[in-house]
Amino acid sequence: MSNQAATPQTAVACRSAQAQSTLPKQVLASEGARTLLRALRAEHGEILIHQSGGCCDGSSPMCYPRSDFIVGDEDVCLGDIDGVPFYISRSQFDYWKHTQLKLDVVPGRGGMFSLENGSGERFHIRSRLFTDVEAAALQAAGRLG
Repeated sequence: MSNQAATPQTAVACRSAQAQSTLPKQVLASEGARTLLRALRAEHGEILIHQSGGCCDGSSPMCYPRSDFIVGDEDVCLGDIDGVPFYISRSQFDYWKHTQLKLDVVPGRGGMFSLENGSGERFHIRSRLFTDVEAAALQAAGRLG
């Protein structure tokens, strides 16, 4: 299995994953999350979000510098939030593929390795099930795996 460093080209590929405006977006963000992402980009440069399914921070959305995170062959790009690519592991995607994820922020301490740690806020995922019509459109477009 080969891994690739997350580069701006990866972000372009990620954006094209949800480029069809007729498809429901698989990932959205609250204004609070967008504000925190802008602050983190200003401080750290290009970043990405990875919806963790790991051991250290449970299944928290984690924010990393793009140059420090290796996107795996099994990671699925759900789209991007204002130019910040959003990935999820294949195993997590298999559980969540019928839901629209919404990146939000809540008061608290971020994940141990996530860039928002120490900001007083942490990323949080909210979700809703896609309607049958939305799920069928995503399935027809090959976006549900």
